Amino acid sequence: NGGRGEIAFASAAYARSFANATQRLHEACTHAGGRGVVGVHVEWAVERHHVDVTLVGTAVRPVGTTGLGTDPVFVSDLSGRDFALLHTAGWAPLGLAAGASFVYAPRRSMGATMKQSGQNVELTNFTEAMYAAREAAMERMQTAAIGLGGTGVVEVKVTEGPMDFAKHAVGFTAYGTVVRLIADEHRHLGARMVLPLDDPVVGFDATSLRGA
Repeated sequence: NGGRGEIAFASAAYARSFANATQRLHEACTHAGGRGVVGVHVEWAVERHHVDVTLVGTAVRPVGTTGLGTDPVFVSDLSGRDFALLHTAGWAPLGLAAGASFVYAPRRSMGATMKQSGQNVELTNFTEAMYAAREAAMERMQTAAIGLGGTGVVEVKVTEGPMDFAKHAVGFTAYGTVVRLIADEHRHLGARMVLPLDDPVVGFDATSLRGA
């Protein structure tokens, strides 16, 4: 709680855990005869002495194909619907890119603490720590995307806030699906009526439709 700057061991542990989980998902997909994994659900937790990262998804392959393909297995957190739209538009997913940073928020001096006590003021130490964590995490995600040969990252999910294992620490994580254009040019998709079947059911009284 009394440190300054980035908590390097926590940031490195997250990166290594995410990479290991992705590699094992690749192996499970290959064993199942898939060409890629879609709908990947990511769960992670940073504890005092370790980092947990869990990836779960559905292995898929093109209809009518068997065996392993020549392209490497991809991992994507896109839903099946979004994956189909991406492919129709001429793009392909390459994998997941992630970045994380955990930074100490330096303690305020005794004088500042006493002066700000009972006042509605910004805690600039936490603000600056969050900015630093965000910048580092986004840069690492971008570097990971470039390493996969991608030109963009879609469906990016971010989390930020104080950490449970240290009162004076904040974290920022980001991950998303790396994509690359495989068609000659982007294909613009026309608007279509789509009725999703996975929305929560909303109950209402049918008699209310009749009016007064």
